[in-house]
Order: sequence, then structure tokens, then C-alpha cells
Amino acid sequence: MGARWVLHLDMDAFFAASEQLTRPTLRERPVLVGGLGPRAVVAGASYQARVFGARSAMPMGQARRLCPHAVVLPARFPLYKELSSRVMAVLADASPVLEPVSIDEAFLEPPALAGASAAEVERFGVRLRADVRATTGLPASVGAGSGKQLAKIASELAKPDGLRVVPPEEERAVLAPLPVRALWGVGPVAEAGLRKLGVHTIGELAAMDLREVHGLLGTAIGTELHRLARGIDERPVAPRGAAKQVSAETTFDTDLTAMAAVHDAVARMTEAAHRRLVASGRAARTVTVKVRSADFTTSSRSETAGFASTDLGTLTAVAQRLARTAVPEGGVRLIGVSLAGLTDDPPPALFEPLTQAEAAPDEVPEPAAPVDEPEPAPDRPWRPGDDVAHADHGHGWVQGAGHGRVTIRFETRSTGPGRARTFAEDDPALRRADPLASLA
Repeated sequence: MGARWVLHLDMDAFFAASEQLTRPTLRERPVLVGGLGPRAVVAGASYQARVFGARSAMPMGQARRLCPHAVVLPARFPLYKELSSRVMAVLADASPVLEPVSIDEAFLEPPALAGASAAEVERFGVRLRADVRATTGLPASVGAGSGKQLAKIASELAKPDGLRVVPPEEERAVLAPLPVRALWGVGPVAEAGLRKLGVHTIGELAAMDLREVHGLLGTAIGTELHRLARGIDERPVAPRGAAKQVSAETTFDTDLTAMAAVHDAVARMTEAAHRRLVASGRAARTVTVKVRSADFTTSSRSETAGFASTDLGTLTAVAQRLARTAVPEGGVRLIGVSLAGLTDDPPPALFEPLTQAEAAPDEVPEPAAPVDEPEPAPDRPWRPGDDVAHADHGHGWVQGAGHGRVTIRFETRSTGPGRARTFAEDDPALRRADPLASLA
């Protein structure tokens, strides 16, 4: 049987690169994408910002201290989703066997590459990266190996904007020096246990006796990790099923201490999750509310009805009732609402009175997908990063605002760096614009 080849494509600094693409003035400049509040985190950092130590998931305040000259912009998820759909379309054309992993990465197993040489795979990867750039204007890194683990590691080694093909005869040499945390399934607990045995690298794990691995990690997990450490990865590349839940959450700049404020926040989160529910054409049987207190203790409550519902008022009422039992003493730092038990085309049945209410473990997973920020209120002052349209100057974005004035740089993907102009913030020629117009 010929060699198996799995490819992993990962868009480079996707959120920040999308901003630099559509706002040419920012190209080659450090960019941070995320919120501006005291508890905001970085959703994306350009490579120019990463040079200074800034990275995704870092508190925004820390990132700005590390890179004080970075341009900070709010996330524009409609733009990222559109670019992601274009990337996935290119990948689907290249391979019928495609597994999207997130908004900016996917695995492929092109049937045409079964039994191919490393040189043939390299040529395929070169074309794939070129097609993605031609379609989106964005850079991508591609890794290839005999399984998903090798392909993902190879794409990391290829970054930024590169290609790495790992032929079978080089797999063990590539894997051996990497830290054990590079393997899927090795978290902090497993890593600490392995370190106690003097095992720090994948090569050292691969050299362990399997019985010793079983004693430390258990039979099932130990066997799988030992195989991955030796480059054996037979997991299929397969399309992901429909999402099992839709959710939304937010971290507040200051802790909420009044129940009325908690109810308002729960209503907003339920509405955001409900938009995704309706967009998916499904309805939900289960409502879950997650609350994180000021001391970072997390609790959740859920309720499941006999019938699914798409009624926003009903779902909100259930979420608010659950929140009353979940709110701890002191302040509330974070609130999340998820809708699960999804069914296709059901009637919008109302939830019955309490049918199943239970406390979840102290820690529950964060949402797998980023939460869309609500659209700015029409009467809200302009903020840096907002998309703007002007009757005469076209599309632009807010570079700065304050003291009744707003400075807008008029540019899109195709214009090159644009000119900045300053207006009164209530100039009638200005209106809020669709972020997708910046792709023009």
C-alpha cells in the first residue's frame, strides 16, 4: 500500500492579517485584534507584534505594554467568516476529503496524493498555498505527513507563510526533539507526570516501555500517545458534524453586583446565541448558564425541556431563572449562555416548568468558536476600527475619535494606503458601513 499523506493548512495570524489586508496602511505594522476594556484579551496578533512578545489569548493590557506602538482594533467577525469561507472553498476544490478544524485551519487528505512521493506532495502544497493567496490575498502555512499529528506539527514548523513536508523516513527525527506537550492529549497533568520520570521530549516518550506508559497515563490514553510519539496516526480526515451547541459569553470590565444587571447581561447573551440558533435552522431543548465570580470560581446551571424551542422570550426567561441560582456572593466577572440539545425544524415549543436542573462541575469548557460582537448602536460615538462610508470619499475606517471629531482613513484592500481626513463626529455625510465593503 502506498504512503498516506495528510495536509494541514493554517492561516497565518488570521485575524490580524485580515485587518492588514483590508487596511493597507497597517501592512508591515504591529496589529492587535481584541477589546479595549481592562479585562480584554488579544484575539489575534500580527507577526510584527509577536516579535515583541504579544500573542493571542494574552490580556490586552499586557500586550500593549509589550508593544506600545501596536494598532489595536476590535474584531470584525463578519470579515473573518467571509475570508474563511473563501479559504475553505479553495480547499474543497483541492480535495474532496476535507476536515475544517476552526475558522482558519483544516486538514486535507487528497486521494490524488495516495502513494505520492514527497516531491509530488511538495508541488501540491505549493499550488495550494498559491491558490489560497490568489483567492484571499492572505498567507497560509501548510504541513504534510503520514497523519494528522505530523501534518499539524509540520505546519507549525513551516510558519510563517511556509511549507513543510515530512516524508516517512524523517518522521522520528522531526518528532524526537519536540516537547511532549506538542502531542495532542498531553496536558499539564500528563506533562508533569512524564517529567517526574525524566521524559521531556516526544523521542523520550517513544522510547519508553509501553507498560510504563500504561502505568502513568492509563491503557487507552497511554497506548494512543505512545503510538503518536512513534509517528503512528491512523485517525481519519473526515468532515465535522453539525455543531452540538451555540453559545455566547462575555467578560465584564467591572464585576456585576446587581441582579438587574445580571439579568440584562443574560438577556444579551441569550439573544446572541439565539441568532446563531436561528441561522442554523435548528431549535434547542437545553439552556445552560455559566457564571464566573470575581475570584474565578465557575459554576453553571442547565435545564432541559421535553420539546425544542426557537422562542427568544422563552429561552431568555429560562436563562434568567437559571442565573438567579448560579450567581455567587460578591461580583460576577463573566456570564455565558449556551443552547444545546439541537434539533432540525422543530416547533417553537415553550419550555415546561423546571424539568431538569443540575449543577455542572466547577470548570466547564470555553466556547469553541469566537463570539460575535454586537453591532454598534447607531447613536454610539465612533471608536477606532469602525467601518465608515462617506458620500464622496467611499469606504474607510476610524483611525481616531474624540472631542467631537473623528479621523477616518479611506482605503480598502485594493486601494493601497489611503488618505486620512478629519470630520465632525456628527457629519451627516458619514454612516456606519459593512466590514465586507473593505474587501472591495
